[in-house]
Amino acid sequence: MPTRNDAYALMTKHVKNESLQKHMLSVEAAMRAYARKYGEDEELWAMTGLLHDCDYEEYPDLHEHTQIAADWLRADGYDERIIYAILAHNDLNLATHPRTDLLSKGLYACDEITGMITATTLVRPNKSIQGLEVSSVRKKMKAKGFAAGVNREDLVKGAEELNVDLNEHIAFVIQAMTEVADTLGLAGTTEARQEAAS
Repeated sequence: MPTRNDAYALMTKHVKNESLQKHMLSVEAAMRAYARKYGEDEELWAMTGLLHDCDYEEYPDLHEHTQIAADWLRADGYDERIIYAILAHNDLNLATHPRTDLLSKGLYACDEITGMITATTLVRPNKSIQGLEVSSVRKKMKAKGFAAGVNREDLVKGAEELNVDLNEHIAFVIQAMTEVADTLGLAGTTEARQEAAS
């Protein structure tokens, strides 16, 4: 089984867009946290998050997206559970890959919410995820023009499929992302950090 370093190298080989890389790192952090909560394999869950969109930059067509990634991951000897969950997070594959296992449900639930949390953080004056409130994220979810790329229905459906309260889910993912805020570029502006430190 490839290591996390192998997974990161594969991801960065195919994904050059920094925002997309950070999205995948966000999902990795959220998935790792949920694995810990559920007593599941942290590395397996984290790698699923890290790799879930590894083909998206080169193959954005939803009929190809995840199918190409599955081929790459199989060729490199990744666990079939990772491949299944990645295929299952694309709704076009649900006939063959329904989200019936916890790993698939976790990935689907973490995917869109990380995007909404990131977008909400970046419009804050200090650009820091530290202290971000669930209510702020919920408010932005209602704003139609805001973060238009984030599918609100998928976001709500993801929490439902995972059987978690949406507010609790948002709070949980904010906490997971806060732990790697520097890596995600969500630790705030230099000025804000200096102010907080003084």
